[in-house]
Amino acid sequence: MGRFLAVVTSLFLVALFASPVLTEETRPKFPPDETLSVPSLTLTDEQFLRGDTANGVPVTLTGELRFPNWDERLPAVVLLHGSDGAKSGSAFQWAAFLNKMGIATLRLDSFGGRDVDRVAMDQSQLSLFAQIYDTYRAVDVLAAHPRIDPSRIAVMGFSRGGFAALYTSMRRFQDLHGPTGARIAAHLPFYPLCGIQFVGELEIADAPIREFHGAADDWTPAAPCRDYIARLRATGKDVHMTEYSGALHSFDERGTAPGYVIHSAQTARKCRRREEDGKIINIETGRPFTYNDACVELGPTVGYDKGATEAAQAAAREFFSGLFHLN
Repeated sequence: MGRFLAVVTSLFLVALFASPVLTEETRPKFPPDETLSVPSLTLTDEQFLRGDTANGVPVTLTGELRFPNWDERLPAVVLLHGSDGAKSGSAFQWAAFLNKMGIATLRLDSFGGRDVDRVAMDQSQLSLFAQIYDTYRAVDVLAAHPRIDPSRIAVMGFSRGGFAALYTSMRRFQDLHGPTGARIAAHLPFYPLCGIQFVGELEIADAPIREFHGAADDWTPAAPCRDYIARLRATGKDVHMTEYSGALHSFDERGTAPGYVIHSAQTARKCRRREEDGKIINIETGRPFTYNDACVELGPTVGYDKGATEAAQAAAREFFSGLFHLN
């Protein structure tokens, strides 16, 4: 009997020390990440602005839903990529940052389902308003998810995606196309385009806007955003813009060399545009705007800025902690 117990004890000790120790890094993640399907439409500028969804082209998009490593109903942020598509670094990096805070993230791909790779060199490939419509549909999908709290869904976007994160706040756009299953709790645009005058642009939803911009941005300059945010603040809205001195476009994308010029990328930084009768008009010519207009230039500059990124992360941490009541 003693010999039997000794053998059993020896086998137990061998199994104990041979088994891998489960740490936070090796323990299976729960809940596991998911890939969600997001049904949407591809609309022209005019179809979007006039609310003509009957003639839109149906498309199924995908989004990567990432959870913190615990099980409860969670707040969520929809992350909207820029002209380089879903593979761009900012959305990845912010997903990891927000997950560590206890926030789920949906990194939405607005290009892949439309067979678009990137649009930096040809912005005419897809309407600027596509990501606004996509965002509304993504919020509906998230709101129906059993692990997501539909009362705590925000949107954050970068460059082209920042345009969507900003203007999804407009009441008119929400009335035409907005989510039916939830209200967007907050809008966080990073270095968006603000150079288009929209009908009803000062009538926005009662959700806070926090805009972040590099003061030296020469792709989507800060000045038009500064003006727009100031006019919104004058109406009593909960909006705020933070500028980082010397910071360029994509200041939060690690791995981007400071001062890198993308020689073949288009920028409409000098184009003055307004909405008129469901069309986007070039104010200088009085004709519908195109990316062949003389005001469109090439060669904007990008670059990572460690100080600006860390400051934006600190601001986002403080904001989301209060908005979502995080411990």
